[in-house]
Amino acid sequence: MTKAKICGITRIEDARLAEGLGAWALGFILAPGTKRYLEPSSIRSIVAELGPFISSVGVFVDTPPEQVLQTMQRARLSVVQLHGSEPPEWAEAIRRHYPVIKVFKLTAPANPAWLGYPCDGLMVDGAVPGSGQAYPLEWLSPLLRHPRLIVAGGLTPENLQAVLRLNPYAVDVSSGVEAAPRLKDPAKLRQFLGQLGPLSLPEPG
Repeated sequence: MTKAKICGITRIEDARLAEGLGAWALGFILAPGTKRYLEPSSIRSIVAELGPFISSVGVFVDTPPEQVLQTMQRARLSVVQLHGSEPPEWAEAIRRHYPVIKVFKLTAPANPAWLGYPCDGLMVDGAVPGSGQAYPLEWLSPLLRHPRLIVAGGLTPENLQAVLRLNPYAVDVSSGVEAAPRLKDPAKLRQFLGQLGPLSLPEPG
């Protein structure tokens, strides 16, 4: 079964709802200056309210390993996501302490050489992460044999089924389930996560 990560979490209400609807992981943006950035202390408060069976992912962009490790401790997160141009040596240093997801941005068909990057999960995203910009799904073909391929970039409740037919390890969504940046839309979360497993919850009210 394909798993789901809900990224760009900034509020405890959204975190609780996503967890309750069956998300396997929540993503917290730790790239200062981006519109979904959250301070490590605020992330720590949210993570403290989550159950033990959901992963909490810190999303970093070109942050040196030493700083990544310090921030992960402060925020009490469990998985590192590298979303920049990090060299393999950085990932190897971080993997001694945390599982690593490495993200590559698609502007053309995927490069098969990405399969050799040292990571625990390989993610592909659109050219402008967090924008909702999609790409042709055929571009993923060189990576489909990866056992932990995570698909992101322009996903919505409406186009999710096309991605699920590729049977990736997981999907990752942020803007596609938002009412506005930093604010998740409960109805869109239900629509999205409801397509990923047997869990079916009634609409509120």
